[in-house]
Amino acid sequence: MNFAYSVYEDSSLLVINKPDNMLIHHSFYSRNVKSKSLVEILKSQRKDYLAPVHRLDMGTSGIVIFSKSPEITRLMQKQMEERLVTKKYIALVRGFTDENGIVETPIREPDSDIYKEAKTIFRRISKIELNIAVKPFPSSRYSLIELQPITGRTHQLRKHMNKISHPIIGDKKYGNRHHNSMFENELNISGMFLHAARIEFNHPEREEIITISAPFYEKWRKMAEKLGIELDY
Repeated sequence: MNFAYSVYEDSSLLVINKPDNMLIHHSFYSRNVKSKSLVEILKSQRKDYLAPVHRLDMGTSGIVIFSKSPEITRLMQKQMEERLVTKKYIALVRGFTDENGIVETPIREPDSDIYKEAKTIFRRISKIELNIAVKPFPSSRYSLIELQPITGRTHQLRKHMNKISHPIIGDKKYGNRHHNSMFENELNISGMFLHAARIEFNHPEREEIITISAPFYEKWRKMAEKLGIELDY
């Protein structure tokens, strides 16, 4: 891993712009993934203490915060539990969304029948229509949106966008296979279009609000060029 992936570092924190299709760390659920995780790569390159304070799905790119001590981990996770951290994601989804909206469908916890409250705010940035047929329609419509999760449930953004019939492009589990196939076969672009683009929080040592952004990877620039949209977030 090249440290071009690092977007912020100080004595307390290291912030990485994770590529898509990379695990943060291996777990029971990812036991069949053989590639190195982000944690493994960092440990092979550095000797200091580093622990991720939150997670991203393997297919999601963007901001991952690592702490440099157990105490910083505790302080950062406390902020997240108290919903004091603002996260902004960018996604490409099927169809034309409303200009603004809120999704509050409860989400079931993994391996249980317990549903917990979940809330996502979205804002449409742009909309695109392509003269490419995708079953059962003669053309294909998409929206580039900003997503702000208020809660932090497993697969929340992916599940919520699927729930309102605007699944994220490239999402193999909750997405639309016809649109996913069109992107792969007609546009020659693969992977899920969900990027953790911006985060704002109170620095655990300096007690000041900081905002960190993560640039888009090449896949996004290629998509923007083919769809004729601007990525100026």
